Amino acid sequence: MDVTSLYNAQFMDHIAHPDYKYQMEDPTHTHEGVNPSCGDELTLSVRIGDDGRIEETAYTGHGCAVSMASADMMSDLMVGKTPEEARALCKMFKDMVTGEEADADKLQKNLDEAAMLKDVSHMPARVKCAELAWRTLDEMLKGETEPSTTE
Repeated sequence: MDVTSLYNAQFMDHIAHPDYKYQMEDPTHTHEGVNPSCGDELTLSVRIGDDGRIEETAYTGHGCAVSMASADMMSDLMVGKTPEEARALCKMFKDMVTGEEADADKLQKNLDEAAMLKDVSHMPARVKCAELAWRTLDEMLKGETEPSTTE
C-alpha cells in the first residue's frame, strides 16, 4: 500500500479545514473517546432531533491526522441518520479498517468519503486512530457512560 494514496488532497482538507471540529451548543449526547496508546482524545457531541434523527454532530480534541480526519468524515456522514443507521455505519467502518469488509462498491455507497480510509487496514498502528470517533459514537448511542478507549 502506498501511504500517499491515503494522504490525498481530500483527506488533507479534513485536517486543514474541518467542518465539524467545534464545541456544540446544547447537545443531547456527549461522549469522550481516548486512544491511550498514542494520546488521541476527542469529545463527541450529538444532537438528536424530535424525529429521532441526528441533526448535528461535532467534536473537539486532538490527535493525529488519521483520527481527526476520520472524526470529521464520520461527523458529516451521520447527519440525518437514525441512531440505528449510525451504529450500523460504525460497524461497517470498523469492519473496513480491520480488513473484514473489502467490497469497495458497498463501502463507497455507505461510507461515502470515509471509504478512503480503507487502506488503514494495512497499517495496524493506525486502525485504532481511524476508528476512535466511530467507536465513541457507537458507544454513545448504545448508552455507554464510561469514556471510550481503544485498548
